[in-house]
Amino acid sequence: MGMLASLVWRNIWRNRRRSMISIASVVFAVVLALCMRSMQLGFYAQAVSNVVSFQTGYAQVHASGFDADRSVDRSFAAGDSLAAMIAGTDGVTNTAPRLEVFALVAGDRLTDGAMIIGIDPAAEDRLTGLARRVTEGEYLAADDKGILLPAGLADHLSASVGDTVVVLGQGYHGLTAAGIFEIRGIVEFPTPDLNAGLGFMTLTSARDLTGAYGRLTTLALMISDQSALDEIAQSLRTELGDSFEVLTWKQMMPELVQFIQTDNASGMIMLMIVYLVIAFGILGTTLMMTMERTHEFGVLIAVGMKRSWLRWMLIMESIVLSFFGAVVGALAAVPIIAHFHAHPLQMSGSAAEATVAFGFEPIMPFLLEPGIFVNQSLVILAIALAASLYPVIRIAHLDPVTAMHEG
Repeated sequence: MGMLASLVWRNIWRNRRRSMISIASVVFAVVLALCMRSMQLGFYAQAVSNVVSFQTGYAQVHASGFDADRSVDRSFAAGDSLAAMIAGTDGVTNTAPRLEVFALVAGDRLTDGAMIIGIDPAAEDRLTGLARRVTEGEYLAADDKGILLPAGLADHLSASVGDTVVVLGQGYHGLTAAGIFEIRGIVEFPTPDLNAGLGFMTLTSARDLTGAYGRLTTLALMISDQSALDEIAQSLRTELGDSFEVLTWKQMMPELVQFIQTDNASGMIMLMIVYLVIAFGILGTTLMMTMERTHEFGVLIAVGMKRSWLRWMLIMESIVLSFFGAVVGALAAVPIIAHFHAHPLQMSGSAAEATVAFGFEPIMPFLLEPGIFVNQSLVILAIALAASLYPVIRIAHLDPVTAMHEG
């Protein structure tokens, strides 16, 4: 085996040009596959982040039936023991209490509908980073009596920081929810739906508005490990019983899950086409090397080298060259992916409009995750090794005299 390894190493560097062509073909394939898959998965991660960070959290706790009928009448009493139990569940990192009610928001001349969300300003900022979204004015203080409006709604109402708006809706158990609130700040979200249909005030103000004192409609949760989301949700369902419902973001946003699944399937088809092109490119390189070395193979067989040894020599050469190519390709892709992870591609034109229409930010961040590098490198490595079967099969039927004469 030592002699065989020595032959393999010498053969690889005996013809550096040929070896470099083989390695380069694998490097190019790995970089291309990695960038494609990283961009695709990065877009999905960004879409999920938009939903989780700006809207739902990873999961939400409601009173039973609230998701089907999002009325303040289906709120629940928010006792300290309940909040402590949920916050203390393994895997739950942050919780944010909310009291949500749909209402009309009126400026001087125009009125528009919006979901008014009563929040704990500090807890909400920890969960969604809402304070960072304030572009004008200031964020809500704990005892604030004002309101935050998104940029789209404020523009529609021709309202700005310091103006007052009237909020009118239905409160708890048929009460009229009506109040006048000063606009404390303007927040801006990356999607039109969020920019046009939300309003934020403190929990105290929302409870005064609706009469739902001591109650919540939603407890939004963040978790430490997304892969454990279903287990955490099931644990909470068991602890809370039938009086509550625990929904994950996937259950609350099924259209997003369906979009990702459909787009991922089409992306995999495109990736398979890329793999096929890569396979033909590597196979072409292998064919070229095999034809160049036909005379060499004939001589080796003629002087007594066993065909099995020759086959193993070629397989080991392919393994070494493919491995070098996969490693170098992965290392070459790291700075490219890292750059576009930190500085996402900005969409423009119709592509940006279509992306925004679906409720996503018009950017294409690359996903920087070790699993992508391992998976794509292994796939390209497998393709390269499969291509090496051609010279192995050729050797099995090679006539040394003919090979030496024609080679």
